[in-house]
Amino acid sequence: MSAIEHICPQAKSIVLIPENHTRNQFYLQNVAQLAQILRMTGLEVRIGSLLPDITAPTPVDLPNGETLLLEPLVRTGNCLGVEGCTPCAILLNNDLSAGIPPILQGLEEQYVLPPVHAAWAVRRKSRHFSVYDEIAREFAHTFGIDPWRINPAFSVCRSVNFQEGHGEECLKAQVDAVLNTVRAKYREYGIEETPYVVVKADAGTYGMGVMTIKDAAEITGLNRRQRNKMSVVKEGLEVNEVLIQEGVHSFETVRGAVAEPVIYMIDRYVVGGFYRVHTQRGKDENLNAPGMHFESLAFTTGCNLPDCFCRDPDALPNRFYAYGVVGRLAALAAAIELERTEPK
Repeated sequence: MSAIEHICPQAKSIVLIPENHTRNQFYLQNVAQLAQILRMTGLEVRIGSLLPDITAPTPVDLPNGETLLLEPLVRTGNCLGVEGCTPCAILLNNDLSAGIPPILQGLEEQYVLPPVHAAWAVRRKSRHFSVYDEIAREFAHTFGIDPWRINPAFSVCRSVNFQEGHGEECLKAQVDAVLNTVRAKYREYGIEETPYVVVKADAGTYGMGVMTIKDAAEITGLNRRQRNKMSVVKEGLEVNEVLIQEGVHSFETVRGAVAEPVIYMIDRYVVGGFYRVHTQRGKDENLNAPGMHFESLAFTTGCNLPDCFCRDPDALPNRFYAYGVVGRLAALAAAIELERTEPK
């Protein structure tokens, strides 16, 4: 509740706006759980849908036996809500990759969390990582560690067209530069793995527009299928800017399958997470792909402090604490990023 109160102290109700893919039952189950967490604070929570075919309250049956009620959004002047509820705040669980719809624009009398300029229609990963780079360097300097340990190398290429081959020279040069940086770090720390980079669309989510590269020469050898895959992302948006990011090998496993941790935060607090697991992918491949599944990352001990008496960095409280530190640094970077990009 404190996360809402310091923005809207008098909040009694909130409208949660989810993504539009109503056929993803597991996602809707996640939305229902988020609504339940908010209700536990005493808030009235209603689910407002951007889908044009939701014209009346529509119950959706979930795999766990529960029901989620989707309601049409109602715009009244500069306020948004659902029938019978004009809340203090609108909570977006929709990344707005396709753009900011008119119904969400100009809501001058309500708080929108996160603000609409965080939409992937306008946000860029490279801006976030530029801010995170500043935060990580300052943090590392304070504690006397190499910032590379918490901050993968990255670069950006603009004006890329995978279908027509435009921007390939920039892409090859930046891939080579990042790989050389990583190779130097691997030599410094005696790491024997093969360095790789992940090339991803600078805008958008959903694991689309992503490929892994181990040699810059691979760029010119992309086949038609690979070029098509990199050309568009969620909502059919064209890719013309890409982020080149150092790949981090996924050494965690769940029942023998490669896994990577994802941290959940509420406000500035780490509250849990899950493992993204893929039985058909390797430790140097993108796990956010068809065939993945999720396993709860149960914090059997608190992750707010490390176990100072245990010298093993892989002990559960220490590993989860490290995840939480990076998560909190990323949240701080996101807050600064949104502050800097706020429309004047």
